Amino acid sequence: MSFVVDCTPEHAFDTWTGRATAWWPPAHTVSHEPGAQIVFEPREGGRIFERTPGGREIEWGRIVEWSRPRRLRYLWHISTQTENATDVEIAFHETPDARTRVEIEHGGWNRLGEIGATRREANHAGWDGVLPSYVGFSRQ
Repeated sequence: MSFVVDCTPEHAFDTWTGRATAWWPPAHTVSHEPGAQIVFEPREGGRIFERTPGGREIEWGRIVEWSRPRRLRYLWHISTQTENATDVEIAFHETPDARTRVEIEHGGWNRLGEIGATRREANHAGWDGVLPSYVGFSRQ
């Protein structure tokens, strides 16, 4: 997936990782609780998790590469077991008109065997549900 946002790569990266709570739709969290926080621990090996208003933490993934502001990679296992994690790589490229092209590659589905294709399709619908919020919020 690829799209352009009206901000610098630094702002795009920071919005994705540091302001996810503001743009991530509650309907796309595990708890579905309004007020849940989305946390990206800003380092390689850091966790990606949801913290509910009651303090429960639900792990979604683990950061593999943190190269602010150009690249972010993580293992993603939201709503599934850790051993079923897939790979997400996000690149932030500055365009000549001072905007940012965001490129997302989500792979590793073949490791899931027979369920990989079904999970891939379901996850594509998930991206469709969260990316419009990110694009809109990244302008702020």
